[in-house]
Amino acid sequence: MQILLINPNSTPSMTEQALRTAQRVASPGTVIDARTGTGTPVSIEGFSDEALSVPAMLADIRAAEAAGAAATVIACFDDPGLDAAREYAAGPVLGICQAAVQAAMIVAKRFSIITTLPRSVPAIEDLVLRYGASQHCRNVRCIDLPVLTLESEPERAFDLLLAEIARARDEDRAEAVVLGCAGMSEMTDALTAATGVVVIDGIVVAIKAAEALVGAGLRTSKANSYAFPRQKN
Repeated sequence: MQILLINPNSTPSMTEQALRTAQRVASPGTVIDARTGTGTPVSIEGFSDEALSVPAMLADIRAAEAAGAAATVIACFDDPGLDAAREYAAGPVLGICQAAVQAAMIVAKRFSIITTLPRSVPAIEDLVLRYGASQHCRNVRCIDLPVLTLESEPERAFDLLLAEIARARDEDRAEAVVLGCAGMSEMTDALTAATGVVVIDGIVVAIKAAEALVGAGLRTSKANSYAFPRQKN
């Protein structure tokens, strides 16, 4: 089975980190085709960044499926272009926010999300509502760090996440915490061990869900909403 892991931004090191996380949990026989956005913002930090990242991502999805990809995972917590990607793709397309939020609702009664910047909070709150999780999501928090700082200052980022998870546990009464950025994925196990809270990373959940959907023989429905785009002259 081949799975496309697409990082919509143009920072290769973030793609490499996402790939390491995906390969760590992928089943034997699963091949991860990791791709980086071309001509897109270096990080996705707002609605305009999302919009600018989508055309290149759609082109990568079409090329990867032509090369044998059976499913796609969008490795950005804003789930940019998710509906458009599902129109383009024959196989299942998973956004890491949706995957993580739905996993959190299975393993915990209430959870909180911790993201990077304050400006990301409203967009994630909108996604929580869209995915039917508002009753379960107690808070969307942030550590007030730019996305690329997760790479340049990982120890500082870890300490801030550690403190924010403790606040989510104590103040929100969160029973699980979702990490709201793909750049946090390699910190998941250490944060779980340090806090005693179930910490969920969307890349891990999305890869395993993609394997399950393909294994179940499910593809993206083309009956109506996600039909392939109409060809126009």
